[in-house]
Amino acid sequence: LEERETWGKKIDFLLSVIGFAVDLANVWRFPYLCYKNGGGAFLVPYLFFMVIAGMPLFYMELALGQYNREGAAGVWKICPIFKGVGFTVILISLYVGFYYNVIISWAMFYLFSSFTGELPWVHCNNTWNSPNCSDWADNGSVSDIYKATPAQEYFERAVLHIQDSNGIDDLGRPRWQLTSCLAVVIVLLYFSLWKGVKTSGKVVWITATMPYVVLTVLLLRGVTLPGAIDGIKAYLSVDFLRLCDAKVWIEAATQICFSLGVGFGVLIAFSSYNKFSNNCYRDAIITSSINSLTSFFSGFVVFSFLGYMSQKHNVALDKVARDGAGLVFVIYPEAIATLPGSSIWAVIFFIMLLTLGIDSAMGGMESVITGLIDEFKFLHKHRELFTLFIVVATFLISLFCVTNGGMYVFTLLDHFAAGTSILFGVLIEAIGIAWFYGVDRFSDDIEEMIGHRPGRYWRLCWKFVSPCFLLFMVVVSFATFNPPNYGSYMFPAWANMLGWCLAMSSMTMVPLYAIYKLLFDKSELLFSLEQRLAYAITPETEHHLVDNGEVRQFTLHHWLVV
Repeated sequence: LEERETWGKKIDFLLSVIGFAVDLANVWRFPYLCYKNGGGAFLVPYLFFMVIAGMPLFYMELALGQYNREGAAGVWKICPIFKGVGFTVILISLYVGFYYNVIISWAMFYLFSSFTGELPWVHCNNTWNSPNCSDWADNGSVSDIYKATPAQEYFERAVLHIQDSNGIDDLGRPRWQLTSCLAVVIVLLYFSLWKGVKTSGKVVWITATMPYVVLTVLLLRGVTLPGAIDGIKAYLSVDFLRLCDAKVWIEAATQICFSLGVGFGVLIAFSSYNKFSNNCYRDAIITSSINSLTSFFSGFVVFSFLGYMSQKHNVALDKVARDGAGLVFVIYPEAIATLPGSSIWAVIFFIMLLTLGIDSAMGGMESVITGLIDEFKFLHKHRELFTLFIVVATFLISLFCVTNGGMYVFTLLDHFAAGTSILFGVLIEAIGIAWFYGVDRFSDDIEEMIGHRPGRYWRLCWKFVSPCFLLFMVVVSFATFNPPNYGSYMFPAWANMLGWCLAMSSMTMVPLYAIYKLLFDKSELLFSLEQRLAYAITPETEHHLVDNGEVRQFTLHHWLVV
């Protein structure tokens, strides 16, 4: 058995986890949710769900990978019937890669466009502008719905060229400018990942720390702007009455589920390269806390600039406050363009977006590569070739997202690839470990690694609280499902069907693999169904016990113990 490679330094691992977990959503989603859902009061449900579900699941994935030293599929040697969920999370990570890299390409396009005397999204006199374009200065009433700002038109008409497409059934060819940016991103990813954690662990020294430097610089600039303090007040103004609204709690729960990066197989893959005795408990607490603090901190950076915009154009803050790509590719560049030395500010801002995105993309790819290499051992010798294969395949599929109508494909993928399926994946993972493998066994494993058992709090969360929370979230995500839309564009029925097929394709791995394991697995054709079930839910290292008729899972004690 060859020795598994490990991180060069402990800090490589921590920075990789932080770099993966901290991405654009920390900047474009969390601050907006806070502002919309009762300011500082939003922190109550957010921190509550963080403590009962976010941290326990984060800790669980880190410990799982570190103890079993394999990727997302291989770790399920501890309960073979659940291996399907490993393939679920690997597929989700693969699907997300199909569109996530496109955001980084947009940032790169903007970065290249910022090396000019005057930024190209300031005026309406460019070739791409439409008659609707109007500077803020000209139109007294911004509520005039037919007007578009130069920054809005720059993003939609100059970068995306969405005006040349009538919808998802009219994509056109990939645009060469965005395709070149995408190619650069893919090359960066390849050379970050090709040698495994030895290379990626060094890249994150830059990509995980750079956003903090830039955020701090932007904050120092932001708070000196007129109106900034009003923006920050609006971000934090506490309204506890909002906590009576169920939607606020659901948004906080959703934010926790998606912002920590649990359920992509990435934390499992990263921690599988740790030394066996590494203190993964401390790591889980540190990294998940840093992730939340980053979200909170970036709110000050965002809202100081939004307050400035709102005062400058004399409009209400909620006219300029928005989330998602519109914030970082329209509103923020627009604010930056009004500063002295705007080009330099734009360059550092888009470098920040690039570094926020690239290490999260690296994490997702690492999950796919580690997950499959550990599962199909013959790939081990050809890691570099296999990495090349994955990045090229990702590039080719991403080309759909850089066509004229690419934003429609992007929106569809973003809506379906990792929504319900991620929640489902984590739910099955939690059940597999806490119930089938057993919280007591899992705690023994952790004790073997770090020298002490997890406290009763963690064991109760793993066994009862987190699974209930996740089950609730899966139900909510089905119940509150809205078909995707882009502005006023509604997707045709076939596109929604395609989206559901994508979402289901990862989830069906769980039942499909379980059926395969019980009915068709060649190695165990000789036994009765009961015996096969016993094999399927017992760790592979204990199959000799099954032969003697000792099956832990067939005793009541196994299910009751915490």
